[in-house]
Amino acid sequence: MSAADVFLPRDLPLWQAARPFLDVRNNDEHTIVAYGLARALLAQIPEADESVVLPAVVLHDVGWKRIPEELLLLAIGRNPTRKDLVREHELHSVAIAREILERLRPAGVDIEAVLAIIDGHDTTREARSLNDAVLKDADKGWRTTPHGMRTIAGWYGVPVTEILMMLRERSNALMLTPQGRALAEANTAAVAAEQQIQQYLGRGPEFPVFAVSEGAQW
Repeated sequence: MSAADVFLPRDLPLWQAARPFLDVRNNDEHTIVAYGLARALLAQIPEADESVVLPAVVLHDVGWKRIPEELLLLAIGRNPTRKDLVREHELHSVAIAREILERLRPAGVDIEAVLAIIDGHDTTREARSLNDAVLKDADKGWRTTPHGMRTIAGWYGVPVTEILMMLRERSNALMLTPQGRALAEANTAAVAAEQQIQQYLGRGPEFPVFAVSEGAQW
């Protein structure tokens, strides 16, 4: 699979420009998965403007690059002690995103509309617009994916059962669209059910990881 299979051709130069800013706190991986989720949500919410939402997904977290790496995990999690850094990263993201967008000038993209939903994507919980809601749902929906859960578990050294509890008690309730909430609940339910395979079968999943190679004939 190439990057072109994930990113639309219009957004691939944005990704390439953003990538040097995303190599902290797994933000590069997060951005790829969140972009895929955003495309899935947009397919179900055609009233939203993909030319605003998708560039915003690519660029929304570039500002974490300007936060000292040793402070990153203090800004998130169950008991964050540096919530101010969340707002700081948003402001940095807007500044970096503006430079990238104004330099590349992607066709058909309203730069100010993209920056408006990057600003506040974490610190405002309500949906300020439909585009804002889809960005927020793609961003937070990442937590409910197997990739998101593995990543969060790795950051904090906690079992998946604790991640599932966090999602059910706190995160899933923050989803802003019916489609986003359904996605989050379905992902959470699927991973939770997988954890019960041992209980019902007396063994774990036969295939706990994906095969490394590609190109098998179906």
